[in-house]
Amino acid sequence: MSCGDRKSTRLFADSWGLLAMALFFIGSVAFAVRPGSRRQAGEAAQIPLKED
Repeated sequence: MSCGDRKSTRLFADSWGLLAMALFFIGSVAFAVRPGSRRQAGEAAQIPLKED
């Protein structure tokens, strides 16, 4: 890999990688606080404790 390839790869990762991680974080937070998620999370938390 030449020096120019590393530099362009680093530039791409710094700009678009940061954007992708920020969008993933915002999406994760939005998914966690959406309406109805508390009930679903409560139900999912009880699954290991169920006596089948």
